[in-house]
Amino acid sequence: MHPVLPALAIVAVQQLLFPLSAGLFVHGMLVGGLTSLVALGMALTYRSNRVLNFAHADLGTTPLVLAAMLSTVWGWPWLAATGIGLVGSLVLGAVVELAVIRRFAKAPRLLLTVATLGLSQLLLASAILLPRAFGRGAVEDVSLVAPFQFRFAIGGFVFRTYALLAVIVIPLAAIALGVLLRRTAVGVAVRAAADSSDRAGSLGVPVKRLQTVVWSLAALLSFIAVFLRAGLLPGTAAAGLSFAVLLRALAALLIGRMTELTTIATTAVALGVLEIGVGQNTESPDLIDPVLAVVIAVALVLRRRAARRVDIADASSWRASEDVRPLPAALARLPRVRAARIGGLLLLAGVAVVLPHLLSIDRVFKAETLLVYALLCLSVVVLTGWSGQVSLGQIAFFALGACLGGKATVDWGLDLTLALLLAAVAGAVAAVVVGLPALRLGGLYLAVTTFAFALATTSYLLNPRFSIAEWVPQGRIPRPPLLGRVDLDSQTRFYYVVLAVLVAVLLALRGIRSSRTGRAMLAVRDNERAAQAFSISATRVRLTAFALSGAIAAMAGCLLVHVSGGLDENPYHPAENLAVFSMAVVGGVATPAGAILGALYVQGTRWFLPVSWQLLSSGAGILLVLLIAPGGLGGLALRLRDRWVEAVAARAGLDAAGISVVRLGAEEPAAGPDVAPKEPVSA
Repeated sequence: MHPVLPALAIVAVQQLLFPLSAGLFVHGMLVGGLTSLVALGMALTYRSNRVLNFAHADLGTTPLVLAAMLSTVWGWPWLAATGIGLVGSLVLGAVVELAVIRRFAKAPRLLLTVATLGLSQLLLASAILLPRAFGRGAVEDVSLVAPFQFRFAIGGFVFRTYALLAVIVIPLAAIALGVLLRRTAVGVAVRAAADSSDRAGSLGVPVKRLQTVVWSLAALLSFIAVFLRAGLLPGTAAAGLSFAVLLRALAALLIGRMTELTTIATTAVALGVLEIGVGQNTESPDLIDPVLAVVIAVALVLRRRAARRVDIADASSWRASEDVRPLPAALARLPRVRAARIGGLLLLAGVAVVLPHLLSIDRVFKAETLLVYALLCLSVVVLTGWSGQVSLGQIAFFALGACLGGKATVDWGLDLTLALLLAAVAGAVAAVVVGLPALRLGGLYLAVTTFAFALATTSYLLNPRFSIAEWVPQGRIPRPPLLGRVDLDSQTRFYYVVLAVLVAVLLALRGIRSSRTGRAMLAVRDNERAAQAFSISATRVRLTAFALSGAIAAMAGCLLVHVSGGLDENPYHPAENLAVFSMAVVGGVATPAGAILGALYVQGTRWFLPVSWQLLSSGAGILLVLLIAPGGLGGLALRLRDRWVEAVAARAGLDAAGISVVRLGAEEPAAGPDVAPKEPVSA
C-alpha cells in the first residue's frame, strides 16, 4: 500500500462529508502537522523500546513552561528563552531514558507502559509546580508571547505569528528527522536496533546509547509540538497536549503500523484537517472522537487481513511480569498456616464490618468509593492479568453502567439488584463489541481501540449535550429500598451493599479462576498455540474475558452513581482510564487482592493531598513500586507470605522454596512445585 493512501482516503471523506474553506483547510493542515510531530516522537520511542510512551507530551510541557516563564517573568529575549526550552527538552529526554526507562529494560512492556504513565504524572506535576519557583501561583497564568507581529488571511481566516512559525518548522523538523534516520550512521543504527536490538548489539551497535539519543529527539519533537500548539490555538501554555490530541496521534500510529514514518506523518496531517472539518460542520467539535473511533475500527479491520508476524509477536508480550499460584496442599494444611489464613480472613472481615461505625459520614463515603474502584480494578485483573489483553477503556464501561443503573432505578423503577444485573449485561455486550476489531492482534492495538472507544463514549455517546444521550439521567439519583424493604438512605447501610457486591464478585472470580474457563484464560495468555493444540478456542476465551471484564466494570459504575447520588463528570474523565489501569498494575494485576491494594494507594493520594502533589506522589509512587516490586503491592505481599510459609515449612522438615510466585514463561510444572521432605526417608 502506498504510504500516503490512508491520508488521501481520510481527506476524501472529509471533503465529501465535512467540506472546508481554503483558509480552514490550511489551518487543519497546521493542526495536523503538530499532531504529526507528536506521533513521530511516539514512533521513535516505539522503535527504540517497543513501548507506547504516554509521557511523550509531558516531555515537552515542562520545558515549555520553563521557556514561557523565562520570557514573561524574567524578561528574557524570546529567542534565548526558546533556546533554553529546546536544550532543556533534549536534556530531559536523556535523563528520563537513563534514570527511568533503562531501569525497565528487561521488564515486560506492560510494566514499562505503566511506568510511562507514572512518569507522565511526575512530569506534569513538575510543570504545575514550576511557576511557583518564579513567583507565579498557577501554570494557568503562564502565556506565550509572539517574537514578532504577523498577520495574513486566506479565505477570511486570519493566520498570525505562530502559524507562520508552524509553516516553517513542521516541514523542517520532518525532513530533518527523515534525513537523520536514512542518511546518517546514527539513523541506520537506530533502524537496525529497532528491527532487532540483540542482533544489532552483537554487531557492535551501541544500542543503549542510541536509545538515549532517540528519547532526546522524541522530547525535542514534543517540545516543538507543544510550543507551537500553545501559540497557534487559543489558550495558554498550560494547555499542552490533551488526551484528545493523544488519540489523534495514536490513530496515526496505528494506521502507520507504528513504524512507517511517512504514513504516520501524512495520516496525522489528514486527521488534523478532518478534526477541523468535523468541528466546522457539526454541532460540536466533540464529535471528532466518535469519528476517529470509526476510523480506527476500519483501519483495524483492514489491518487484520495483512497482519505481520511482528504484530502478533508484539501482542503476546503484553503480559504481567509475575503470575500467582496457590500454596501447595501439603503446605496449606500445616496447622500454623491454616491458623494464620483463617485468622487473617477473620481480621479483614471484622475490620470491613466495623469500619463504617468508626468513621465519619464523609469518610464512609470515601470507603464506599474505594470499594467501587477496587471492583473496577478487578475488571482489569480479569482482562489483563488473566487473559493477557490490555484495555485502556474501562471507564467507558464504567460510565455506561453508571448511566444505565441510574436510569433503571430512577425512571424505570427497578430494584438495585435488577439495575446491577442490567448494567452487567450491557457492559458485557459493549466490551465484546469493542474488542472484536482488535481481537486477532491484541496488545497495543486493543489498547488503542479501547482508548478511542472510551473517548467517544464520554465525549459523545453519554454526553447529555447531544441528542443521542438524552436518555442519560440528570439531577439527583436517589437509592430505592433494596428488594423493596431495606432502606438505603444511610451511607453506612449502602456501604454494606457495596461490600457485599465486592465480596460476591471476589468469590465468583475465585471459582472462575479454578474452573476450566479460568485455566483456559491462563493457557491462552501464556501460549496461544499450545492452548489451541488442546482444542481451546482462543477467540472464545478472549471474548469471555472481555464480557466478564465489561460486566464487572459496568456493575462498579452502577454502584458509584448510587454512592454519589448523581452523575459527576470527574470519575468518567478520559484520564481516569489510565489511572484505573495504573491502579491495577501497581496493586498487582495478577491477583484480585492487588486490585484492592492498588485502589487504596491511588485513591488515598487523591484524598489526602492537593492536586499538584497528588500527581507528584502517585507518579513517583508508581515508579517506585514497579522498580521495587514488579508484581505490584499484591505481589510484594505474597512474597512476604511465602517467606513466612517457607520458614514454617522448614521447621516442619519440608522444602518449600519458590512456592507461589513464578515468572511467566518459566518452565515450571503446571500443578506447582512438589513439596518434599528435606531428608530422604529410608526404606
